[in-house]
Amino acid sequence: MKLILVRHGATEWSANGRHTGSTDLPLTDDGRAQAANSKSKVAAMFGSTFAVSWSSPLARARSTAEIVLGGRPYTVDERLREFDYGDYEGLTTAQIRDRVPGWTVWEGCPNGETVAEVSARVDSFLHDAHLSPATVGIVFAHGHLLRILGARAVGQPGEFGRQLGLDTASVSVIDDLRDGPAITLWNDISHCS
Repeated sequence: MKLILVRHGATEWSANGRHTGSTDLPLTDDGRAQAANSKSKVAAMFGSTFAVSWSSPLARARSTAEIVLGGRPYTVDERLREFDYGDYEGLTTAQIRDRVPGWTVWEGCPNGETVAEVSARVDSFLHDAHLSPATVGIVFAHGHLLRILGARAVGQPGEFGRQLGLDTASVSVIDDLRDGPAITLWNDISHCS
């Protein structure tokens, strides 16, 4: 299965660099415009060939899905929720590093999740997605979750997501090639007209 990954458009917190896990924020006007750009990009690249679509239950991902899919149905999947940042929810990396010098999300969050826990959710989702008879699917979710999903989809540990930067409303593709799954497009934020 070819998986098209779309990160949600900007929210107030993503624009300010604040870690947004379970806080259910709406898209900003810029975020809605970014999602419309992603719709154009997905349509130009894939038309409407994806037969199955999934979204995180959080409003920012669902709104992005609704804009990109233009009203076509999608399945909400709890396993696509963003990383639970625990005590670090709503804080910027700089604020966290004032408390814990050198911290990165890849070390986990107190009273939140670890990369291993998110990887387990992602692995479960990927297993079920590949049971679908569809040949193309589209996933609407979040920055850290999709970075871990991208890593796991190509057989790498979740921590490999550290090397996979991902901007808001970007489009990425994991494709099944002859030699196995491969990242064939990552973090595409180019403008479509």
